[in-house]
Order: sequence, then C-alpha cells, then structure tokens
Amino acid sequence: MNYSTPITWNSNFQDRLRGTWVHQLYKGVRKAKRTLFRQSEGEAILLARYHQIHGKPLNMKNPKTFTEKLFWRMISWNRSVNPIFTQLTDKSSARTHVANTLGDEYLIRLLWYGDNPRTIPFNRLPTRYVMKPSHTSQQVVVIREPTDQTELINRASAWLGNNYYWNAREYQYYGTKPGVMIEECLENPDGSLPLDYKLWCFNGDPELIQVINHARDMSSFYDKAWTLLDLTNKEGRSQRPIIKPANLEEMISIASKLSVGFGFVRVDLYNVNGRVYFGELTFTPTAGHMKLQPDSWDAVLGEKWDLSLEHQLPASKG
Repeated sequence: MNYSTPITWNSNFQDRLRGTWVHQLYKGVRKAKRTLFRQSEGEAILLARYHQIHGKPLNMKNPKTFTEKLFWRMISWNRSVNPIFTQLTDKSSARTHVANTLGDEYLIRLLWYGDNPRTIPFNRLPTRYVMKPSHTSQQVVVIREPTDQTELINRASAWLGNNYYWNAREYQYYGTKPGVMIEECLENPDGSLPLDYKLWCFNGDPELIQVINHARDMSSFYDKAWTLLDLTNKEGRSQRPIIKPANLEEMISIASKLSVGFGFVRVDLYNVNGRVYFGELTFTPTAGHMKLQPDSWDAVLGEKWDLSLEHQLPASKG
C-alpha cells in the first residue's frame, strides 16, 4: 500500500488551514494539552533517558552517584524549581549576580541586549562579536567578518520563539525571559578563539576543571593541581594536555565564590591573555547526556554532592 498520498494530502490540508481560525484553535488546543501534561511527560522522558544511558532504572529515593543526583535534580525541578536557578540560568540576569559577587571586571563586554532583533544596531557593532540567546544553551554565533544582517535577525528571531525547556526538559529554562545578547568577541593574541574552562564545583569547592575547545572535539579533565585525569564524559573527544594557566588560582577562587551554597554547579570561565572572564553557570550539564568513565568517578563525585543544600537556598540572588 502507498502511504505517501494521505501524508501529502494531510500536509497540504494543514497548509491551506494555516492562518485561519481553525488553525489557531488547533494550535491553542495543542499548546494547552502540552502544558497540561508537561510535568508527567517530562518526568517520563527523563526517567527513560537515564535508563537508556545507564542501562538501569533511576534510584529517585536514594541517589548516590553523580549522574543519579543529576537526574534526581532534573526530575525534582520538573515538578517545582527554586526561582534562583532560573535567575542564574538566564545569561543576562546571571551577569548581575556575578557583578554583585565579584565585580564587573570579570564580565565580557555587553554590546547590546534586547528582545527585538530588528533593533540591533549593526552599524555600531565592531567587525567581530558574538551573538547568543540569553535563555538557551549551546546556541552561539561568532561573527568575525561581515555577515548578512537578515540572516542574523532571522536566527535571533527563531531563538526568541523557542522555549528551551522542551529541548531536553530542563525546567530551569522554562521561565527564563527570551532575549538576545551581543558581546565582545574574545580572542587569543594569535586570533584564535579561547578555550572554555568548566569548573565542576560542590558547595564552593571546585573539584574538576574541564577544558574544551571551540570545535568541541577536545575534552580534558584536570584536578586543582593541574594533573591530567583519566576521566571522560563524552566518547570520541581527545584528552590532549593543556598548559597550566598562570592565573589558575584566580580561576579557582572565582569559581569557589560563585558556587557557595550550591550542591553542584559548573562554573564556565574563559582565560584570555591572562584575564579571566565569566561565561555562565550550568546546573544540569548536557541535560544528563553523559556517562562518566571510568565508572568510579560517578561514585566519587556523587559523594561530594550534598543534595540537602537544594532546600536551603534563598529564592533569588542579589
């Protein structure tokens, strides 16, 4: 039997209805249904994700390992999340927290922020800059040469129309205010893009320093003494050695101050020409799409994560 005809007809039929009251009604009903079942469907998706990655059911009652606690956090937040995590996940409002905690000298220069891409002052921007949404993750455009402005406006508009929660059911993104940020483009003296230093912190104690490059084909883990560790959270990425930063202690101090009170948070930093810049705070890295190898690391890091701190945090940070 040929199934192509009904599918094509249905698609054409929907196209003809697009923009009519019938189509608007359909979209409204679909949105209401999605919202109504958001929590239950989100929990089922997260439980299935854990089982698929780790080959066993998640222990929600007594999580022990790092990845168990990571999924425990995502599922618990899917039911109800402290607003502080939404505030600090938002890349725009996180800047205020960093400025209040450390000072604004660690912030990348903000060239523009808004929710209407058509008002971006392209004629006043430098040749090189970075454009990214404030309410999502891993969606960054690095502009290093003249680029079609219409293309950038369309890209930014698509970001603004997307509630990032639905991508991987990370509920801290659900209530973030959509916005677009344009920042200075950080570059090394040779013109290359900087490495990303991701410090895995447990209540003010940075335990691991993960280093990745812009191409994201490298992921090396170090301890605070800058010893290369036999650890990976993604298969297929190289673990090549990186020169120890001269200002490593400053980076550790920054991450420590930003992570106090949180059972776990990853503090992302850049280090350019001897100067440290804040990137973002990450509470559910890779949305759980990771498997720590060797397995022993999952238990070691799990012991360092105190889940009781989740219930001791205020509702917001100044």
